[in-house]
Amino acid sequence: MNLLSVLLKGGWLMLPIFLSSIVAVAIIIDRYIVLRKSRMNVPAFLVKIRGMLKKKDLSSAIQYCGEEKSPAANIIKKGLRKYNLGRDRVKEVIESAGRQEINKLERGLSILATISGVAPLLGFLGTVTGMISAFMRIEDLQGAANPSDLAGGIWEALLTTAFGLAVGIIALSFYNYLVAAVNKLVLDMEVVTNDVIDIIDDPSKGKIKIDDVEEVEL
Repeated sequence: MNLLSVLLKGGWLMLPIFLSSIVAVAIIIDRYIVLRKSRMNVPAFLVKIRGMLKKKDLSSAIQYCGEEKSPAANIIKKGLRKYNLGRDRVKEVIESAGRQEINKLERGLSILATISGVAPLLGFLGTVTGMISAFMRIEDLQGAANPSDLAGGIWEALLTTAFGLAVGIIALSFYNYLVAAVNKLVLDMEVVTNDVIDIIDDPSKGKIKIDDVEEVEL
């Protein structure tokens, strides 16, 4: 029995369950790729960025952040480009950029969470409608139905529950995994941004020179 025949035997409710499974797989693959590309070596990044800022080489620090191409580096780059507007403005820009990066990382996760809850419910609904059809069959046969008259309809109805549960379990498992990965990246971003703000606030380092900052390519 192939997938198409299973979908046809399960009834019309198998279609939304199947479509939701495709959407879930697409989101899982997309988020996995995005999160993998967003990883960074935090200690190595901090060592380099600290060295540049302590040398008051703001232009090189911004350029290095642009080359790193990670959420944390993007946040720091946007903050450093506003350094000449003062510490409060830098902090405001960093917080705003952080919210934007987190929103990018979490894109699609709410849909995946919805699928993990809705798919099993669609499966149960399919089973209920299938059982209703089976009992209507008994009524039509005036109670003279034999097991073979009902078995086919019942197992076909149970297909929706099995398929819905499978989609829901897989979607929920990957949702939890992706949320944990996002939280790890958010923690890394907080570590990096707090460290950079501490360096900027350190009065012993003096004012960082901002010559030619606007000429640094984004």
